[in-house]
Amino acid sequence: MPDLIKEIDASFKKKAVVDVRSGDNVRVHQKIREGNKERIQVFQGLVIRTDLKNSHTSRITVRRIASGIGVEKSFLLHSPLVVKVEVTKRSKVRRNYLSYMRSRTGKSARMTGIDFDKEAVNAVHDEALEAEETKLREEKAAEASAKAEQKAKEQAELDAKAAAVEASHKQTE
Repeated sequence: MPDLIKEIDASFKKKAVVDVRSGDNVRVHQKIREGNKERIQVFQGLVIRTDLKNSHTSRITVRRIASGIGVEKSFLLHSPLVVKVEVTKRSKVRRNYLSYMRSRTGKSARMTGIDFDKEAVNAVHDEALEAEETKLREEKAAEASAKAEQKAKEQAELDAKAAAVEASHKQTE
């Protein structure tokens, strides 16, 4: 029975996920559906918690200050709605759960940065995800070209009507 559970868990996992740790500043690209449209929204902030690191339910909690109010959002790393996670800064921390950061503001909220290879950490290639991103870009480009064609067609109709009106004015003169 446990083997069956492991197989099911593995089927829902992404092939590769960025190594995110507490204390990292990250940019999380999340897919948002509004009606029948989809867009990518970026949430940037400090990772204050990482949960279940090697599980398909691994989760990070990201905190940021928006308009003077602290906003925390949890992201499931293996969710199909999380398009990309990129680490922008890595800080030196000694805890997994940085709850003390909630009460800190200003200079006391600064963390000591450490050097790390940004390209190596963020280099995660998931073919299915990249194919989906290109598909979304192609759909946007197709919509834009369809709108441009529609505008060109409307402009041609307006030009034809204007020419007909001009011709009728010349006949009456």
